[in-house]
Amino acid sequence: RLQEKERLLQELNGQYDELGKEVGAGDTDEVTFDTTFSRRHLQLMRCADFFHLRCPLSDLIVKAIQKNDFLSRLDDEQTAMMVDLLAVSSYKPNDDVIKEGTEGDSMYIVAAGELLVTQAGQTLRSLTTGDVFGELAILYNCRRTATVKAKTAVRLWCMERQTYRTIITNKSKKKREQLLGFLKTLVHELCNVIVREGAEANAFYIILKGEVRCSIQIRRMGKGEHFGEQALIREVLRTATCSAEGPVTCLSIDKDRHTIPPLHLFLWDPVTLGVGGFGRVELVTTVNHEEYYAMKRVSKKHIVAKRQEEHMLFEKKILKATQCNFIVSLHAAFKDTRYIYMVMEFCVGGEIWTKLKEVGRFDEPIAMFCTACVVEAYAYLHKKNIMYRDLKPENLMLDIKGYVKLVDFGFSKEMVHGDKTYSFVGTPEYMAPEIIKNQGHDFAVDFWSLGVLIYELLVGSPPFSSSEPQKIYAKILDGVLKYPPYMNKYDASNLL
Repeated sequence: RLQEKERLLQELNGQYDELGKEVGAGDTDEVTFDTTFSRRHLQLMRCADFFHLRCPLSDLIVKAIQKNDFLSRLDDEQTAMMVDLLAVSSYKPNDDVIKEGTEGDSMYIVAAGELLVTQAGQTLRSLTTGDVFGELAILYNCRRTATVKAKTAVRLWCMERQTYRTIITNKSKKKREQLLGFLKTLVHELCNVIVREGAEANAFYIILKGEVRCSIQIRRMGKGEHFGEQALIREVLRTATCSAEGPVTCLSIDKDRHTIPPLHLFLWDPVTLGVGGFGRVELVTTVNHEEYYAMKRVSKKHIVAKRQEEHMLFEKKILKATQCNFIVSLHAAFKDTRYIYMVMEFCVGGEIWTKLKEVGRFDEPIAMFCTACVVEAYAYLHKKNIMYRDLKPENLMLDIKGYVKLVDFGFSKEMVHGDKTYSFVGTPEYMAPEIIKNQGHDFAVDFWSLGVLIYELLVGSPPFSSSEPQKIYAKILDGVLKYPPYMNKYDASNLL
């Protein structure tokens, strides 16, 4: 459709130029129209009619986009592309456009006719020319919350999720290419020193091809210090060379002697710790009752239905490789024909969300302590190139010592610093604007959600909330933060 429009515009401009040359060619005021000129003039008029007919429709679509809370944030270029790429569909009276409970991937703008919106059999409202509906479906894969049925014969403009994402990501990529234009290319030969330790720093470098070796003396170790501990807990390659500076005597333990024997667990008067859409978490213990664990049981059928195979595998990979005091530990993982089981550290204190609801809101010192624990977990994850992307009170647990630990890594992603990803993931109230806009996001989204968490801990509810996700997204994009009067005495308001 875009190519067709460009072709017509080029043809139109070319015909204007040719007409101008022919009209300007004569030396007198009188112009004689030959048959060739008449034919071109007719073609020109037809092209003009095409664009004249299209303009009112384009104006109607633009107005519909501009009055929608979510779509109104598109810039002029994105809006124009959306107008050009909308497809037209027609429905007869009583036809269902979307059905409650089904999954969809398209949004619609009413071009003509009237539709009825119903939920659980109850009529909520009607839709007429210029109204937009189903826009959440172009953001992410979700079930329709209502049924939309044609009351009269209707004509709709529609757009699929993939088309919308292409519009948004193309804009981001163009901006990135523009920024790359400011960089110049430098070629260095083998053994050339690009930057020298201790010299004045006045430039930034990105490696396009080849390899650069960076060397620095990290530290010198002496009696009582240790190294190589990662070899005892996972399969890793050495990350540094340690050499003896003179005679050295070390104590050592190999991996086989350090490995803990297999766990033998059983359900002891089964206690359900939590239930969610994924399955349930139950309390389990070792045979001799010396240790207790939380066992997460997830239905394989549910994982496949929700296309969460990759997320589950990555969550297991992260937890298996993680050794952090502020992240829940994974002790074992196994499966049977119906379920996947993950045996994790039992956090006896429960969820921060439960504690928050019990007291209403936290005092600043408590909120500060919870935040500090999250920052420690973030520092560990980000150093390992892992984005968390699902911070909320429900995913914070208290251990036996009262420290806060992160759980649930289903939305986490491994990514190189400097790259961007375009996934639409997270809890609506905690999503960063760049996720909602599909502009591409990086590790910064974790710190946006940290700000939302601080606010919720101090106030008792998120700063951007509504019963409808699209209204939450609109509030986030508006970015208007309202503080209760008592927040004025807190230093956190400046941090937020």
